[in-house]
Amino acid sequence: ATSMSCTSSLRTKNNLITMLKSSVFAALLASAAAFAPAAQQGASSALAADPFSNEIGAQAPLGYFDPMGLCKDGNKEYFDRLREVETRHGRCAMLAITGWLTTAAGVRLPGMEDVGFGFKALDMSALPMEVRGTIPLTLATAFFLSFVMRDATGEAEFPGDYRNGFDFGWDKQSAEWKEKKRAIELNNGRAAQMGILGIMVHEQLGNLDQLGLPTP
Repeated sequence: ATSMSCTSSLRTKNNLITMLKSSVFAALLASAAAFAPAAQQGASSALAADPFSNEIGAQAPLGYFDPMGLCKDGNKEYFDRLREVETRHGRCAMLAITGWLTTAAGVRLPGMEDVGFGFKALDMSALPMEVRGTIPLTLATAFFLSFVMRDATGEAEFPGDYRNGFDFGWDKQSAEWKEKKRAIELNNGRAAQMGILGIMVHEQLGNLDQLGLPTP
């Protein structure tokens, strides 16, 4: 009985060794296949499937991010249109979140000390008529952002370039400097869009204080 038990144990051990060797061999084959020409061609095809993977804004941590496949056909004109819209929205969001934080800190124009901040700034029913007169100014600002911020001369260097003939020293900078600044603007704009949206949502939920922000 003891001899049979030892024989069975030996067979089990040999089977385990054989399985281990087979697994190692299969892993080596898989590793070798990863460096085979076919795999390299597949990687190249994957990169080719993202025609804008090297554009400004395709950066860590997501890289080129187009989950809906809006630009999978490689239409550069459509991509530039989306990039311009993204840039405009980012600029508006940066202004919005700066305005929210400034008014939340208690900063007011003279005569507007009683105006609330956040969504409460829209309620001017109890304020003097002089203060309500700022509404046309607000509408004029929205008009400016919507209709004036555009490439009026057709000389834009990139989507969102609204200099319209004015240089401001941009043309004196290197290509590397320009790309860096454009990438910074895109990142700040994306963060601002998420930031102001989050503030608006949590203000309506009534839990801004839990985020360390003042409540209107």
